[in-house]
Amino acid sequence: MSDGTPADQFFDAAIGLLQRVRDEESATITAAGTLLADTVAAGGRLFAFGAGHSSLAAQDIVYRAGGLALMNLLAVPGVVGVDVVPATLGSALERVEGLAGAVLDTSPLRAGDALVIISLSGRNALPVEMAMNARTLGLKVIGVTSVAYASETSSRHVSGTYLKDHCDVVLDSKIAIGDAELTLDTIPAPFAPASTVVTTALLQAVMATTAATLADRGIEPPLLRSGNVDGGHEWNDRIMNDYRDRIFYRR
Repeated sequence: MSDGTPADQFFDAAIGLLQRVRDEESATITAAGTLLADTVAAGGRLFAFGAGHSSLAAQDIVYRAGGLALMNLLAVPGVVGVDVVPATLGSALERVEGLAGAVLDTSPLRAGDALVIISLSGRNALPVEMAMNARTLGLKVIGVTSVAYASETSSRHVSGTYLKDHCDVVLDSKIAIGDAELTLDTIPAPFAPASTVVTTALLQAVMATTAATLADRGIEPPLLRSGNVDGGHEWNDRIMNDYRDRIFYRR
């Protein structure tokens, strides 16, 4: 491990990963942003899903100042962050086959919408089936995952496939197996995960691309403003009224 404090080393690792995704995922970021812009322009709705800590990145692009008002959270009870006790139940639910189908069947998603699915490993039944079923329903799917898992771990879905195998666009977070960036001789396990930092940055880069792509086409991107600046609430009320048929978190 390099010199410096553990904090320095973590920042160095995170910055290195961010630089990698900036350099190596430029084309897929553009493709994902274009897909979302196409969906907005065609009257479609936008949704994001993640299980466990992957849900944090999904939540970060929903109802967010400076973000697209049309991005909705597809929430699955028990797997949104660590919202259940015991927290291990959430991990168990990710491996339950058939759950994704039940969620989609009772959700507002329809053909022509776009769904962003975030799963670091991409190996569990829930994200795999979410992507498979969404595409069957006529949705476009953007996957955010660490592609390395597909070559170094086994799938937990009966098909033997991974999230990356069922997406229109795949964003590779470059996170190493195990999601821990640091090691010390005095600590028996690797530590300091960076997946949330990197995945969140990847998705914000996609959102920025979407907004700019819409603007380039002469379409005002439906962006939210901070409610803590003067006029912010009034601006947001207008946006939410104009797009009320595509926003589900206010109902």
